[in-house]
Amino acid sequence: MSGSLLSVRNLSVDFTQGGSTTHAVRNVSFDIGAKETVALVGESGSGKSVTALSVLQLLTYPPASHPSGEILFRDRELLRAGEKTMREVRGNQISMIFQEPMSSLNPLHTVERQVGEVLDVHRGMSGAAARKRVLELLDQVGIRDPQSRLGSYPHQLSGGQRQRVMIAMALANEPDLLIADEPTTALDVTVQAQILDLLARLKEEQHMAMLFITHDLGIVRKVADRVCVMTEGEIVERGPTEQIFTQPEHAYTQHLLAAEPKGSAPATDTSGQVIVEADNLKVWFPIRRGFLRRTVGHIKAVDGIDIKVREGETLGVVGESGSGKTTLGLAILRLISSEGRIAFLGRDIQGSAFRDMRALRSDMQIVFQDPYGSLSPRMVIRDVVGEGLAVHEPGLSADERDQRVIKALAEVGIDPATRFRYPHEFSGGQRQRIAIARAMVLEPKFVMLDEPTSALDMSVQAQVVDLLRALQRRHGLTYLFISHDLKVVRALANEIIVMREGKVVEAGPAEEIFDRPQTDYTKALMAAAFDLEVAFGGALNA
Repeated sequence: MSGSLLSVRNLSVDFTQGGSTTHAVRNVSFDIGAKETVALVGESGSGKSVTALSVLQLLTYPPASHPSGEILFRDRELLRAGEKTMREVRGNQISMIFQEPMSSLNPLHTVERQVGEVLDVHRGMSGAAARKRVLELLDQVGIRDPQSRLGSYPHQLSGGQRQRVMIAMALANEPDLLIADEPTTALDVTVQAQILDLLARLKEEQHMAMLFITHDLGIVRKVADRVCVMTEGEIVERGPTEQIFTQPEHAYTQHLLAAEPKGSAPATDTSGQVIVEADNLKVWFPIRRGFLRRTVGHIKAVDGIDIKVREGETLGVVGESGSGKTTLGLAILRLISSEGRIAFLGRDIQGSAFRDMRALRSDMQIVFQDPYGSLSPRMVIRDVVGEGLAVHEPGLSADERDQRVIKALAEVGIDPATRFRYPHEFSGGQRQRIAIARAMVLEPKFVMLDEPTSALDMSVQAQVVDLLRALQRRHGLTYLFISHDLKVVRALANEIIVMREGKVVEAGPAEEIFDRPQTDYTKALMAAAFDLEVAFGGALNA
């Protein structure tokens, strides 16, 4: 394309380790014009993120190398540019929103310091001026009461809030090109719509171009001018967005358009055993101010919630980021302090000591929202998945444990032959599947699933939903399923509670909540989800 802002030509990326070479990207070419949005679409491991990271030289060299290709930004070659040139470009002319905010944000620095650092490095802005700009950015990306979040650390924010901080950092210097790597993955549907509208508005106001990387085709049709479809390191189809959606030519593109979670939750016995029960559960975090750090108020993350989940049942917990969904789950598992009654298998566990809880942990498992942060980077995945077996079933031989790991990995769609690799050698979606295998290997009775499909592409989402249902039927598993993806919730949940600001605003059977929502808030969630699904449904019906 003549006059392109960014031109990627014949880009190849290899990873060489231990005498073996993986061809991650092969002869990829595309252009992005000024003020244009190009979407790079494909399943996990297709090479999308590796391509984007190459633009800013953010891969580790070695083991990464570029056997071919060039990357031109305003006719300036970046692929082999020096560090001085790249410092001028990164975060200033080209910014990037990373897929996993928890591993990208510094856990030791506050929100104000991290966003302010971008302004200081590239604009020399500090003090009151920087604080004012930070507040503006946080407000733009939908952080409620941004003044109160300036002193927060990443672990004090929800997954969606952390992603919004990352977006604020990327937009701080009004870049010419924004690389957005799954920027809405961790966000609920209403905030997802807000962020997409925000990016579209900023793109117009700042004459900004975007390289938008995603596995969510509903989003692609909403934001992109042109689409490049990738699989196995190659672009197999490209063209204007409407053409790709209405007249897909390649079989892989057709496969992506047809993939979405289907089916419904297994029927449950309403007289079955109650696995988990909570009464008037509260988690209040104190707000301390002043020299003496006196408590002046509380953040009521969970405020008087009752739940009851029976054997073989799935309770879906939905609500916007920061509504208290994850805090509720962590409290039920006794991983954070709370008030109120919690019973597991009829036993009151609220006052149980750590040593007593440890005996129950094999029956109470969790899949965390951020797989990269929850998997040890120093352990191969065989040991990551098998660690629970070593603790809770020490009588197993090494070979028996390995066979259990192989079975668990195969069930979640990970090649068991890769079990000697480290987490960083897998894509985001593959890491999430490894995290699910780690929870399932112990064959627990109760599993808390905290956004388990948020990092997965659509076809793998469908596979994981089918897997979770199959495991539930086979073993009578009970799930607490936390998600902002209402399509996935509808495919899995028997009962649903809708949370807002720590309280339950609506609860009932899944069918009633989806088909006949009663509260304005629930109706708004459904409307936002429907708006994002209209394009997707239209593509399927075309």
